[in-house]
Formats: sequence, structure tokens, C-alpha cells
Amino acid sequence: MALNCVVEGRPDEAVVRRLANEAGLPLGRVHVKNGRTQIKLNLNGYDNAARFGPWLVLVDLDRDECAPALHRLWLPDPKPLMLFRIAVRTIESWLLADRETIAEFLSIDSSLVPLNPEAEPSPKRTLVDLARRSRNPKIRRDLVPRPGSGRAEGLLYPYRIAEYVELLWDPEAAAQRSDSLRRCRERLRELVPPA
Repeated sequence: MALNCVVEGRPDEAVVRRLANEAGLPLGRVHVKNGRTQIKLNLNGYDNAARFGPWLVLVDLDRDECAPALHRLWLPDPKPLMLFRIAVRTIESWLLADRETIAEFLSIDSSLVPLNPEAEPSPKRTLVDLARRSRNPKIRRDLVPRPGSGRAEGLLYPYRIAEYVELLWDPEAAAQRSDSLRRCRERLRELVPPA
């Protein structure tokens, strides 16, 4: 049975595609909702759909206090085939957790990448700030917002981050530094039917 997914944005879509592939799960539709507000509004509907097949709904913790409390608040009694997962604090923490490849992608020294990305108050801002230090002008141009733009990231940020996920990111290495990613990978493997 195919795994259907709901995510906040393009980088998250690349991550769930990579994780499903890694787990050996066929992927159905991936619904990109551009933030978590629409996901929250429709979460019960996704949960009802999980009566018939597996669903992965992935949101960022953002500024909420803790993932278990958010999970209980949003979906206290999920269906058995519903994987409601929360990236602590944002999906970027999962990417920063693979220090070697994110440093390679950003053209920076790996010692600049935080050791505990889930403890960063804003992993996305951390990633953009690391991109500012890149030796590669194209990385700076694509990921860093132009001064005065009012944006948190560069215009090509979602596409370049998705490219990183597809080509370089190592979920196994990242899971060693990201507990929320490790738990998500474990739950996905539970869905794989026995051979």
C-alpha cells in the first residue's frame, strides 16, 4: 500500500520522498500545504483516511514547547496507520544534523555546523546564516535573502534545499544527531510489510 504524505513545504516534500524511499515504502500523493495552518485544519480528515492506508503528516514544532504536547493537542488518538510526526524545531534541524554533507553543500567548514541542531531556536535561520558564510557565491545568492526584501530566505531556497536533500543528505547520519528524525525513520520502517 502506498504511503500518502502531507507536508508544509517543498524541502519537507523532498525529505519525505527520501525517507519513504529509504524505508522501501511506495509513495502515493504528497500534499504540500505551504505552512502548518492548513494541515491543522484538515488533520482529522487525514487521520480518517489513515483507516484505509498509511499516511505521514509532517509538521515543524516551530515555537511550541514540546513535540509530545503538540501531538496530544492536535491528534490525541491517531489511527494505527497515521504517522503524525513533528520535526524539532523545523525540518532544517534534520538537514543540519548531517553535518558533513550540509557543510559540503554550503561550501563551509563542518565545524561551523551546530552539534545539536534540535536545540537551535531557529534551525532555518541557522542554515541561512551558514549560507551567508559560504565560499560559493551561488549558494549565497540562492539561499540568503536580499537586504531589504523582508524575506527569511533567498528566492531559490526551497528548490536548492530540496536539491540538497535529493543529492547529498544522509538520513542515517542525520538521525544520529536528531531524535525526532530517528523516531520518524523507526515509525516508517514499522509500516514495511514483512518479506
